[in-house]
Amino acid sequence: MIQSKCPKCGNVTELADDQAGQSVTCPDCGNVSIAPLPAEPVATRSEIPPPPVTPTVSPVMSDKDSRMWGMLCHLAALAIFTGIPFGNIIGPLVVWLIQKDKSPFVNEQGKESLNFQISMAIYGIVSAFLIVIIVGIFLSIAVVVVDIIFVIIASVKANNGESYRYPLTIRFLK
Repeated sequence: MIQSKCPKCGNVTELADDQAGQSVTCPDCGNVSIAPLPAEPVATRSEIPPPPVTPTVSPVMSDKDSRMWGMLCHLAALAIFTGIPFGNIIGPLVVWLIQKDKSPFVNEQGKESLNFQISMAIYGIVSAFLIVIIVGIFLSIAVVVVDIIFVIIASVKANNGESYRYPLTIRFLK
């Protein structure tokens, strides 16, 4: 059975299935209209097949690329010398965030570089406060020299594929 609603008076009439799509006359007002087609059954949620699962392939980089990006995690710390405030932290952070999911080596070296540069920033701030006492001048120079030397050592080691752990580092990222 299908139901037909008259467009003129709004009367609802029950019709046989074989009258679907044919002209019907409203028993109340005499208006002639076309009976609707039977509704298609609506699929329930359990009847709808799930979308096909496409396997996700994690982008894996070659050993050579992994070593290069590991080296860049360390060398990006030299961005402080371009005049960018906290460039020694921002540089390694950007490289690490972009490449960390593509290689475990880059992830490890990026964290190591960030930990060291954050530690060096803290040491630099403390030594800047100690400039009031003359010893702060020597400490500031020492912090800059140690930072440059260890960044170069770490970059060379990372380029050779060796994991490097900086000394004097507070481990913020594990």
